[in-house]
Amino acid sequence: MKSGVRHTPVLLKEVIEGLALREGDIVVDATFGDGGHAREICKKIGTSGALIGLDLDEEAIQQGGAITKECAARIFLEKENFKNMDRVISLHGFTHVNKIVFDLGLRSHEIEESGRGFSFRKDEPLLMTFEAHPREETLTARDIVNFWNEEDLARAILMYGEERYARRVARTIVAERKKRTIEKTGDLVAILEKSIPFRYQHRRLHFAAKTFQALRIIVNDELENLAIALKKAGEILTPGGRIAVISFHSLEDRIVKRFFLELKNQGNFIRITKKPIIQSSEEREKNPRGRSAKLRIIQKM
Repeated sequence: MKSGVRHTPVLLKEVIEGLALREGDIVVDATFGDGGHAREICKKIGTSGALIGLDLDEEAIQQGGAITKECAARIFLEKENFKNMDRVISLHGFTHVNKIVFDLGLRSHEIEESGRGFSFRKDEPLLMTFEAHPREETLTARDIVNFWNEEDLARAILMYGEERYARRVARTIVAERKKRTIEKTGDLVAILEKSIPFRYQHRRLHFAAKTFQALRIIVNDELENLAIALKKAGEILTPGGRIAVISFHSLEDRIVKRFFLELKNQGNFIRITKKPIIQSSEEREKNPRGRSAKLRIIQKM
């Protein structure tokens, strides 16, 4: 990493144990990131195993070369959305896989160094797209805050950010953009500071967090892509195979929980975790960014 910032995988031990990895397993790391899970997976699946890593961030895939040198298994890295995992495994000659892991958290690098506006603590262009080099037609957070009407803005911030002051936020955004275009994260944070009541501005969760979450989810179509990816994961999994998902907010976890329940009710899956696994107090101390993480695991019969 350019500044030495490295993502620490949340619940790593629990994921590796929960996947019940074996020698020769074919594994999809649907959110490759910095390769934290991949490193540990490689130790378990041996030379006869294979790891297929997907990530939308081109830089993550390029940096994955270091993992390939350490990994005894065959490893295939693709810059691709995880909703297309079926296409990717087919590209590499597989029809089914044994294990699939999703870590839905943002990489530390994306937050701290991407320069694409994921952090409300930095003044960066208001993009929030996972594309390293956004195309002209790519939807950005700048497009949303400057051109969506007030009603759609309020609905989106309430639905995807669960922000109780969504209407007030939308109203202030529309008023401020009449004065000047909202170009950077710093501009948006200043607007949110005007919108959120003072008594809510000094709590543990930053007052801008929910609106930033909403914008990022919309820009990257995260929830719809997750639903598509989970459905495909269930289809390409071999009998006895497992899916592990780490989610970081209630909207993601709700999708995972409902999908796993649906699979269980169909009769050919069992939930390994009836309740989600969360961080231990010891891990929370070392890696507080994972305090909201929830791990769910399911197995195909």
